[in-house]
Amino acid sequence: MLQKVIESYHQHFGGDFLLVQSPGRVNIIGEHTDYNNGFVLPAAIDKIACVAIGKADNKVIALHAAAFHQNYQSSVELLLPAALGWPNYILGVADQMIKRGYPIEGFNLVLDANVPPGSGMSSSAAVECATAIALNELFELHIPDAELADIAQKAEHHFVGVMCGIMDQFASIFSKKDHVIKLDCRSLEYELIPLDLKEYKILLLNTNVHHSLASSEYNTRRRQCEDGVSIIQKKYPQVNSLRDVDENMLKELKNDPLLFNRCSYVFEENKRLADACNYLQQGDLNNLGQLMYQSHEGLSKKYEVSCPELDFLVEKVKHHPSVLGARMMGGGFGGCTINIIKEDSIETVVTQVSATYLQETGKELTSYIAETSDGGSVIHDLSKI
Repeated sequence: MLQKVIESYHQHFGGDFLLVQSPGRVNIIGEHTDYNNGFVLPAAIDKIACVAIGKADNKVIALHAAAFHQNYQSSVELLLPAALGWPNYILGVADQMIKRGYPIEGFNLVLDANVPPGSGMSSSAAVECATAIALNELFELHIPDAELADIAQKAEHHFVGVMCGIMDQFASIFSKKDHVIKLDCRSLEYELIPLDLKEYKILLLNTNVHHSLASSEYNTRRRQCEDGVSIIQKKYPQVNSLRDVDENMLKELKNDPLLFNRCSYVFEENKRLADACNYLQQGDLNNLGQLMYQSHEGLSKKYEVSCPELDFLVEKVKHHPSVLGARMMGGGFGGCTINIIKEDSIETVVTQVSATYLQETGKELTSYIAETSDGGSVIHDLSKI
């Protein structure tokens, strides 16, 4: 893929360029907690977005998506969301930098990625962060990594229209191979926790379902959590987000079962994440897996962001002796389940589950073994590509 990006840049633009990669991510546990100022436990994976970028002589931003064979142009002086879709993940980053006073000039950029879109691996953050790192390097802006993550997140808010939390972008920039990041989404303090899965692997099972509900319902869940906080604040004015809520405070929502379910899920998920970190540090993968099953149950029944296909995949592996834990991952309504599975059983389990999934849903199942990786970076040595 990297060679394809280089060749495409030579073909469409020519001249000097930088090559930058930034990864997608998995999240072991802690879903829909980031925009509630809670905790998350992501790790970057070996699926990436890659951009080749070079300066242009004018104020034009010229983009090419190698996967779609599509071009797009915009002016640096008038950046607006594009109807086409994919350019917004790039334009939104440039827009954020300009609004913060960073001197962005015209540039040429070629994009390609092997993070499957709609899979819950955060292909969007991979593109945003690759772009942010590339622009920072190209124009020598010296933007700190934490601000690059914030720029990428705000790009998605304002140009894509998804009010995502900071987890995906933070993981795409700060991750370290063979570790997970315990990230406090309020303070952005983080701890790298070694991920030693022993004879187990992270297996992603992709439903190949991407419901149109995903973005709209994501924003709806965020509003519902904010509504719950507003009600709790009437009695507990010190509460600023669900991060500040305890079990007793949730009783203020007893007259609204929907908001109670949404908010109690977030409260419980933050507790599960703290327990998960302890289990990882103790090497207790069995109890970690049980927390993942509990997380899926909450996401499906209380937070209601699962779908029949995701529920089917989790249920299908739940009693398999080689699978320690499984749950839906990402925004929901499709995408992948994340599974902790014994390495020597992967082929057997995938074959069995694929057959029953096809029979039950009429859809093909796609599987990926996810290896952890470092965060995004400039690729300086092109001779090794």
